[in-house]
Amino acid sequence: MTDSTTSPAEAQSRARFLLDGRRVTIADLLGSGLLQEEERLRFVRPRVGESHEAAVTSRGWIRLSDGEEFRSPSKAAMVAVGNGTFDGWEAWQVEDGRYLTQLRQELLDRAAEEADPTAPEKEQPQTSLSPRDRHARLKEARESAEAGRPLSLSVLELLAWWGVTGRGVVNDQIQADLANHSLITSPEFDKVSLTATVQLVKAAEEQAEDMPLAGLPVTAAALAGVSEELGSRETGLTVGTLPSALAGIVSVKPTATFEEAITLMVLHDFSQLPVLAGPHNLRGSVSWKSIARARHADPGAHLSQAIVDARDVRYDHDLIDVLPTLAENDFVLIRDQHNAIAGIVTAADVAQAYGQLAGHFLLIGEMDRRLRQVIAGAFTLPEVTSLCDPACERISSFGDMTVGDYQRVLENPGLWEQLGWPLDRKVFIARLEEIRRIRNNVMHFNSSDPLPKSDVDKIRHLNKLLREYGE
Repeated sequence: MTDSTTSPAEAQSRARFLLDGRRVTIADLLGSGLLQEEERLRFVRPRVGESHEAAVTSRGWIRLSDGEEFRSPSKAAMVAVGNGTFDGWEAWQVEDGRYLTQLRQELLDRAAEEADPTAPEKEQPQTSLSPRDRHARLKEARESAEAGRPLSLSVLELLAWWGVTGRGVVNDQIQADLANHSLITSPEFDKVSLTATVQLVKAAEEQAEDMPLAGLPVTAAALAGVSEELGSRETGLTVGTLPSALAGIVSVKPTATFEEAITLMVLHDFSQLPVLAGPHNLRGSVSWKSIARARHADPGAHLSQAIVDARDVRYDHDLIDVLPTLAENDFVLIRDQHNAIAGIVTAADVAQAYGQLAGHFLLIGEMDRRLRQVIAGAFTLPEVTSLCDPACERISSFGDMTVGDYQRVLENPGLWEQLGWPLDRKVFIARLEEIRRIRNNVMHFNSSDPLPKSDVDKIRHLNKLLREYGE
């Protein structure tokens, strides 16, 4: 809601500021009047019979009783206790008993009331939910998680709330919006495949409560390792992003027979088979080679004599670190967020993933080369630099141009007319802008996901146009 001194435009701006993928801070609560300077905070831990006191500073930080100040409620809680990891928004209470998370929710609810439900998000596709609708969806998910009925959906369905089909620069916004509702995904949405199912669960209020941090005092170095609401996470290509990583596993028990193992391997065209004594208990694997060796050494051998070591990693392990293991063993078994064996990744899976990425680079490389040829063939370098680099600090040849430079040249009405193409300039530039964003995501490794077919087709069709008109 707005007060008498707040204009509708100011209210819209404030609402967008709070709902547009930005983590709410204590300073926001202070600025909105939901917290007051020097207001007292308490962190009560009834299970261990202790409580901690703090106060809100004028700059929106939390000052502990010993004078230390922290912008992050979670870091303040961790330092106050001395060990463990906490969601500070669920830990600190004001004097009337409300938690910081409740005040944050009130602030977001106000922003949602002020938000224009029809206003498109800046640089977001029209298919995304409005900030107000997304806030309502996340609020419902939080209530379901608190009731023990977490919402399950695919990563693709989750991304659709933000109007995207792949992960990348939008990850930070998603993580911030989830954090503002004390939600996380299990498993982490940016470390599994697009088709994997995740649950929106409530962020743990208190973890490893009585476990010291490797016996170390809580120092700045210790704090640096805490995943916090203040920064973004750098996410590369993880094992879990490969479709087979969490797709399920076919296995045998240690007591199985050779016939059972061989039948499964033939039916599924497998070269190896995990041996599990339970979902979490990996005993190793059997392969055609290990079976042949065991039977050659002892014609009366049991399957247990053919079991060899098998490597396993968590789904969130960086893929690049697993490559040496795959080169040596051809496969690695994958543990999910519950530490159960949930899938297998082979060298062939990795080759396919990197092959797709290489294909994207080739398409983008052709586009870049053909655009440069078109501009170099139609215009002089001074015409280009006058638009893209008036100070002549960056472009000394056509080879120094970026896709943004190509766009600036071709969107110029005079130069477009000089090009002589019987095409609509505005439509062409709109498509080039779409492809520029796609290209930046790929070339800057902002996303570990394969490009959607629609994006690949956009680049292919532009290349076809450039081949036809650029010759």
